[in-house]
Amino acid sequence: MLRYLSIFAFYISIIAIEYLATTSLEIKPIQNSWDKANHFIAFFTLYITLSFGYPKLSLVKKVALLLAFGIQIEIVQAFLPNREFSLLDVVADAVGIFLGFIILRVLFLVRPS
Repeated sequence: MLRYLSIFAFYISIIAIEYLATTSLEIKPIQNSWDKANHFIAFFTLYITLSFGYPKLSLVKKVALLLAFGIQIEIVQAFLPNREFSLLDVVADAVGIFLGFIILRVLFLVRPS
């Protein structure tokens, strides 16, 4: 059941993140927060939900898929009048992925047997 909820959460998150990254609407809580924190939280969430939803997917594939998604967002933003391409956003994405990996690693090391 957790696997299916995670898969659902992953795809809903992908859709929501893509929308928020490309919309021209000003969403106050997002516009007023630090952009890099938004990227960090988004990709941390994506890594966690992807890992629980697809536990057999290798680390390399998970990281590659998520970074490709992050780069795709930046490429699309380069063509939008109210957005811009930023490599620092991709770095923030990578930091979110890395922390998600570390937290899951620690949780699985300390879980009761």
